[in-house]
Amino acid sequence: MIARFKDLCLDAADPLALGAFWARMLDGDVADAGDDDTRVDPRSARSNAESIWVNKVPEPRVGKTRVHLDLRLADADPAALLADGARLVREPGGEATWWVLDDPEGNEFCAFPARDGTRPGPFELVVDSTDPAAQATWWAGVVGGTVEHEPSTSSVAGAAGFPWEYWVFVAVPEPKTVKNRLHWDVDLVDPEPMALIAAGATLLREPLDEAHWWWVLADPEGNEFCAFAPRPTG
Repeated sequence: MIARFKDLCLDAADPLALGAFWARMLDGDVADAGDDDTRVDPRSARSNAESIWVNKVPEPRVGKTRVHLDLRLADADPAALLADGARLVREPGGEATWWVLDDPEGNEFCAFPARDGTRPGPFELVVDSTDPAAQATWWAGVVGGTVEHEPSTSSVAGAAGFPWEYWVFVAVPEPKTVKNRLHWDVDLVDPEPMALIAAGATLLREPLDEAHWWWVLADPEGNEFCAFAPRPTG
């Protein structure tokens, strides 16, 4: 293990409105993160890794959503989510037992029916991939956990710092072509990301200044993520 999963970050044209929407979806609270950004914090005393930072960006959303959350519903259908501002994209049908929804800025996410013995809320982080087995194996090498393979998906369970049940990589035919609107951050074990780069990550940006003290990297399929060095203590 050379890093721990930290949290999620969501690009937004309007962080206040989009943060408020996701706070309603996740039963969380919206906090001012400065610089026109917001943060969605869970109300329960669970891991801070479940916070979602909603960051203002100048560019509009384009292309397919390649990273999304799967939510477990508290009810039999997503009526409450629709009432809170989600838009229905697709009803369940065939082998697909879930609803596909959009947030107000067009970011897709999936909602699964309630199930006995499970709590409502996010339970999977899902990433499109041209080679799910390789991606899941690579990320398990970075953040630990075990890899489970199925015909069209590969999943990581038990990754360090990961707050949900599974990190799922699902097969799609098309490669990534534009920046992901949703990305994840990691906390490094070492002071610099050399081990990540040696493992196959691509360095996209060095830390800029005291206020932007993280590295931006990409995994082997080009998914952007941020890496934070451990803060000095004492």
